[in-house]
Amino acid sequence: MNLDFSAADLAFRAEVRAFIGDHYPPEIERKMKASQRLDREDYLTWQRILNDKGWLAPSWPAEYGGTGWTAVQKHIFEEELAFAEAPRVIPFGVTMVGPVVIAFGSDAQKSRYLPRILTSEDWWCQGYSEPGSGSDLASLRTKAVRDGDHYIVNGSKTWTTMAHWADMIFCLVRTDPKAKNQEGISFLLMDMKGPGITVQPIVTIEGGHEVNTVFFEDVRVPAENLVGEENKGWTYAKFLLGHERAGIAAVGQSKRQIEKVKDIARAEQSGGRPLIEDGRFRDKVSNVEIRLMALEYTELRSLAAESKGQAPGPEASLLKIKGTEVQQAITELAIEAVGYYANPYIPEAFQDGWNEAPVGPDYAAAAAPRYFNWRKSSIYGGSNEIQKNIIAKMVLGL
Repeated sequence: MNLDFSAADLAFRAEVRAFIGDHYPPEIERKMKASQRLDREDYLTWQRILNDKGWLAPSWPAEYGGTGWTAVQKHIFEEELAFAEAPRVIPFGVTMVGPVVIAFGSDAQKSRYLPRILTSEDWWCQGYSEPGSGSDLASLRTKAVRDGDHYIVNGSKTWTTMAHWADMIFCLVRTDPKAKNQEGISFLLMDMKGPGITVQPIVTIEGGHEVNTVFFEDVRVPAENLVGEENKGWTYAKFLLGHERAGIAAVGQSKRQIEKVKDIARAEQSGGRPLIEDGRFRDKVSNVEIRLMALEYTELRSLAAESKGQAPGPEASLLKIKGTEVQQAITELAIEAVGYYANPYIPEAFQDGWNEAPVGPDYAAAAAPRYFNWRKSSIYGGSNEIQKNIIAKMVLGL
């Protein structure tokens, strides 16, 4: 494929950049550039701005609200959002359950849920992992028993990102305990506000509250909220995971972060010599940039295939592995560039309203929490070890 940007692509980049410049709310931009945590309304505000422009779901078919963009345009759009340090679009509705409903949902489900995803009326979370069922997801034990026009759900899910803000959860449940693991699973859409659901926060190592454990006790779910066929949920889950893993690569975000590392390294150190002049450090940066360039081209090829109607294949596993390895390597470089200023880590500094004087340069504050937080990236979405098994089976035939 031709990887050079055409005049039309460059004009599109200028359009996107101008739109962000004109519509990015200053208060949200301030929080993002100060590495402060956003609240629910911050994310919703930005997503509604994108939806009003018709740009919230670029990968959806046009008849459901997609943009009809080319693969290169999608790539440019994500890159410009990253360069502007705009908030990410929360993926659970737009990138995950939306494509599943489009591909496998009933007409009633499409009519109800897709517009509400676009308008951000429904905030979704993902009910996949369980205590004891993470990488071996097919061993999940949350069960759903049919009772007339409803399913009765009991069990729990964990590492459920932003469940404390969610209106809905798409959930893998076991509907046939006698079947083989993958053959007895169904895909349910559940109201998080209904009786019987409890959300328990998990505070991660850097002090943030993104993830949760969700408990289900005799939760009644209308049978019409079953996506596709009963006991065929594993098929839909694999389809969703392909989209999730491809998105985890976050090429634009990594390009922005490596530039920030280089800016830090260009600053004069306490000894008077910028770190960027150290040959060993430059070699490390160059190595990551080369890996990132290869990742970008792989993502473009994947997007080109997607634009032709092909679902993400094993290349999604490649993107997930290499994307998360690059992300983690960049956080390690940032720690090295910041030096001893990364040590006095103060979690409260990332809450809006913190007004204490920072320890060291402003850019040092985010280095340690970003490093800690991104340790998880090689695990979620299916651990990188699992992704290597997928590649060995689907690509190498092992």
